[in-house]
Amino acid sequence: MRGFFYILSAVAVMVLAFWAYRETYRTRAAEREVAALQREIAEKHEALAILRAEWAYLNRPERLRALADINFDRLRLLPLGAEHFGRIEDLAYPAAPIAGVSAPVPVAGRLGDPEGEARP
Repeated sequence: MRGFFYILSAVAVMVLAFWAYRETYRTRAAEREVAALQREIAEKHEALAILRAEWAYLNRPERLRALADINFDRLRLLPLGAEHFGRIEDLAYPAAPIAGVSAPVPVAGRLGDPEGEARP
């Protein structure tokens, strides 16, 4: 009986060793994938930072002002001043429509009455 338990224990150790071996390689593959994704994220962050810097460079007020001056004949853009803004009191809001009843609606019958006729 002892021999059977020794063989069973040896088989169990071999199965567990094989399982641990497979899990080790799965873990290493997952770690490589995570590292690749982290590199890709870092590259995307760097590209985003470059794009933000380019956007800030292109939207400089003095550059936009010069472009507006150059293209004034076509665009007719004027500098924005305080006189271009209005006050909230100057807005005219439409009056809310009053819902009226055009014709009375006859109500006959009771709830649950299938034909809708009044009963005495």
